[in-house]
Amino acid sequence: MNGLLITLIFTSFGVSQGAIAQSRLFDSVKRNPEEAKSICEMFRELNQENISAGSQKSIQKISIQKNISEVDAEILSMYVRGLYCHETF
Repeated sequence: MNGLLITLIFTSFGVSQGAIAQSRLFDSVKRNPEEAKSICEMFRELNQENISAGSQKSIQKISIQKNISEVDAEILSMYVRGLYCHETF
């Protein structure tokens, strides 16, 4: 029983740390809509080259520009597209 309790505590701590990290990631574009517009413009330029905003090339570009992991870049990409430039593909 104690082992289960300890496992639950550590699991909840890990989940909450992930949620905090994602919140910080989203806050950067929430507080600075110009940053979101800049990302959208990059997506539009890629779309003109028939490259998807969700492509590996796009994700890597965001990852490098923002100095974040590719997983975080992909999450940020989906967030920005969903709220600011849903017309991009």
